[in-house]
Amino acid sequence: MGFILRRTLQMIPTILAVVLIIFVIFSVIPGSFISSLMAEGRNATNADTLAHLNEQLGLDQPLLVRLGNYLWGLLHFDLGISYRTREPVWNVIEPRLWPSVKLALFAMGFAAVVGIPLGFMAALRPGSLFDTGTMMVAVSGLSVPEFWLGLLLMYVFALHLGWLPSFGYQPGSLKHIILPALALGVSPMALLARTTRAGVLDVMNADFVRTARAKGLSEPRLVKSHVARNVLVLILTTMGLQIGALMGQAIVIEKLFSWPGIGSLLVDSVAARDIPVVQGAVLVIVLWFLVINMLVDIAYAVIDPRIKVS
Repeated sequence: MGFILRRTLQMIPTILAVVLIIFVIFSVIPGSFISSLMAEGRNATNADTLAHLNEQLGLDQPLLVRLGNYLWGLLHFDLGISYRTREPVWNVIEPRLWPSVKLALFAMGFAAVVGIPLGFMAALRPGSLFDTGTMMVAVSGLSVPEFWLGLLLMYVFALHLGWLPSFGYQPGSLKHIILPALALGVSPMALLARTTRAGVLDVMNADFVRTARAKGLSEPRLVKSHVARNVLVLILTTMGLQIGALMGQAIVIEKLFSWPGIGSLLVDSVAARDIPVVQGAVLVIVLWFLVINMLVDIAYAVIDPRIKVS
């Protein structure tokens, strides 16, 4: 409990820094929510209307006053009011949260199920044709842009074969999540394959593994008892960093597949200069990353008792 409390307190400076950066950036760059309305042809062209809107949204106040009000609201778990919908920001974000989490989990599940076994098998046959082919696939997966891969998957599996829907979201439907999860999960899958291979090769050449092999321990038991356990910490670290970043990386995929997640909400809110929603969405993504990595740190001690949480 002491570790969790300490890590929770360590999150506060990071969250404050993110809040300050996002608030200042969107306060100093040209344009505002009102200018975006005018760009859409809305009726806010006379001076009285502009002044009334500025006062209503609090945009006529000095920057430090607005920042202070926002931080005071955060202390009371109040993310503010959306400029566009006039709803509390949390009410706008909350329906988008589960689709984004589900997409990140499915993408990471695909990456782990495919990438980790590939990395293990490649490391156990170093220099073989399988090893070379696996690493070529891994490098290709890391270098292929997600939006291009998404378009390719849509063309093959939705338009050409007609097996899966090309875009859209339906709660509880597996068909709708397969293509976006594949497009999003290929990059972490490739990274996991390369990381696992490197970790297994490193452990296989360690002294304690050579000693165990010299004592006659069978290869399957050697891998299960000595190699897998030592590599698991490295794999878990990679998975934690990747799953924490997937929600932020999913912005392009969510827009491409019309997925109603945090990423697509963030893009729409930036275009409309709905700053409270932008700040709230970024804050949720940062919190997701921090919480996932805290859970990974806790899992270290469970996997390897030598790692003390303290």
